[in-house]
Amino acid sequence: MIANQGPNDFDRLQLGIPNPSNPLDMMSDVAAISVGCWDENYAKDLFSIRMRPWFNDVRFIDLRWLSMIQRLNMIRQPQFFVSRKLKNFIVSTMGVDDKTLKLSTCGVTHQEWSISLHAYSDLTSVSPIVFLYLLKACYVHGTCKATAKFFALQHQVLQALHNMPRPGPAVFVARCLSLLPIFESHCEGFSHLMIAALRRFLKTGTTQEDLLEAKLLATQLFIIAVRGNKLHDDRILVKILEVFNIKFTDIKEAMFHLEVKNDSFTKAFIEQYISKLLESQSYMAAVTMLEQLSICQSRESFLHTMLESKEYRAAEKWATFMGKPMLCVLIREYVDRKLLKQAYELIKKNNLREEFPEVYQMGKESSLKKLAEKGCWDIAEIRAKSDSKLLEYLVYLAMEAGYSEKVDELCDRYSLKGFMKAKEAEASLPRVRYLHRDELAIDDIIWVDESIGLHEATCHIEGCKVIGLDCEWKPNYERGSKNKVSIMQIASEKTVFIIDLIKLSHDAPAALDSCLIRIFHSPRILKLGYNFQCDMKQLAQSYEDFDCFKHFEMLLDIQNIFKEPRGGLSGLTKEVLGVGLDKTRRNSNWEERPLTRNQLEYAALDAAVLIHIFRHVSSQSQSTNDHTQMEWKSHIISHGGHLANTKTKVNSKKCSNGAVAENLIKVSQS
Repeated sequence: MIANQGPNDFDRLQLGIPNPSNPLDMMSDVAAISVGCWDENYAKDLFSIRMRPWFNDVRFIDLRWLSMIQRLNMIRQPQFFVSRKLKNFIVSTMGVDDKTLKLSTCGVTHQEWSISLHAYSDLTSVSPIVFLYLLKACYVHGTCKATAKFFALQHQVLQALHNMPRPGPAVFVARCLSLLPIFESHCEGFSHLMIAALRRFLKTGTTQEDLLEAKLLATQLFIIAVRGNKLHDDRILVKILEVFNIKFTDIKEAMFHLEVKNDSFTKAFIEQYISKLLESQSYMAAVTMLEQLSICQSRESFLHTMLESKEYRAAEKWATFMGKPMLCVLIREYVDRKLLKQAYELIKKNNLREEFPEVYQMGKESSLKKLAEKGCWDIAEIRAKSDSKLLEYLVYLAMEAGYSEKVDELCDRYSLKGFMKAKEAEASLPRVRYLHRDELAIDDIIWVDESIGLHEATCHIEGCKVIGLDCEWKPNYERGSKNKVSIMQIASEKTVFIIDLIKLSHDAPAALDSCLIRIFHSPRILKLGYNFQCDMKQLAQSYEDFDCFKHFEMLLDIQNIFKEPRGGLSGLTKEVLGVGLDKTRRNSNWEERPLTRNQLEYAALDAAVLIHIFRHVSSQSQSTNDHTQMEWKSHIISHGGHLANTKTKVNSKKCSNGAVAENLIKVSQS
């Protein structure tokens, strides 16, 4: 009776171990292990005589027989072993030495484990099951975060695949995938890891023989899973199809070997599984499987179902696979559902401008409007310059925003004659009132780009007890590019100094560093900023050799006093002072010289308004109670050292000593 419990031919699918010469003996061994009734000598005999041939010589391991190996999980269930000596004996019989493997990420070497380095450097005699146990040991004992461990171990697996696993890297991974279900909670993560490593490895190439055999194994594994054995997550099965490039013909051929020679049965067999995916709303997995296996589902109802579930990525992937007619259906659906952005992107991606000219134009205008709202006028101009209609729309947006110099600039540059009377048209548009320099009583805005002017500005600032700080730099429109901080604004009660950092850092670096040290390092000057630690980090990166940006004393970040988000500095200004700031020129080109009058006023207001907000806060706190007053004072910080990660610096400290508090009270009353 026990002998009949072995795997049948369909379950085996040539993934199974060779039938043992004496099934009764094998099953008795399994029974003995399952109840743990075995002594040390018996265990040694078992591994030396029976188990080791399984680990080293077997070509495939049947998934039903794996229940026995699961009992031998030395990592998760060490109680099955009598001693560490026995465990070491088992490990040594499986080709493992006592060298150590170091897992290192981000330049930090974490805990070392006594794991076989041999298993990673030479896989010629290491079986997939041993390799997976070692992999699990590395993961379980790792001290870094899960994501970091994943990428570090993926690198280790990739290296291992370059070290001659037998009979080939792709086959080795396929065998590992067939074994991973016994690792239960680690199965999904390790499957992703193995597939990701193989995907990277295959870019360097492998033998055709290895790929063909691996494809056969993976196809058989897929059939077992689809047949009803929940071996892997649906996403893993889709990835297996993709990485091994399994097609419908491969599945048909594998089914043929199982004496299933009816093509329609094979297709129905797969479609039934896909239907289950759709019922469980795994739309992306279903679509990817349909595409990979070249099975067409021409029903529009399928598309509507995905749209109703807001599975837009899956809908677009499927429509792209089905071709132009279905793409057109999807675009019309997007338009009807007022999903203009998705429709525009799909038109652009699939070159359907001629089919949907109006939708495409609306999408372009919507894109320009969003850029204009963010102040990214340069990017908007680049995207519009080849289309006169878009340029005219951009001029209208600039007029609407009150950006008069941008209107003139665009009209002059592109000879837009229809907008020569732009100022008259602009005057008729509804205008939003913004804060003006006169309302802040700013007497002077001084441009500083020479040593003499810098020294005069420094002397003036050193006589102040409270100053406002801000910085501007040219926006980075290209990924990976970094622009230096261009200017720094330092505001006193009546005067704002705008310091040309780019010019002074080149012409007089020593003078610039010395003067700014006198300001930033002074404990007698309260520096006000808005999210200024971000500016300090940008300054430190832009001017690495300058000591002035590596340390600051007495900085109060106004943003920290108001804990709820309020639309940035402009929103905060509107709430406190009753009118907001015009942020139109925020992303203008701050490296151009000379800056326009509007740019100078914009820059000056950003620094000067901080002093007025501070006056409001300090006066309010004095009229309420001492607790409120000390609450904003507790946000004053000093900082020393490198600013690459200011939020986690240990030496950041709250300035709450009595002398500082007394000085601040005097400041607030002055």
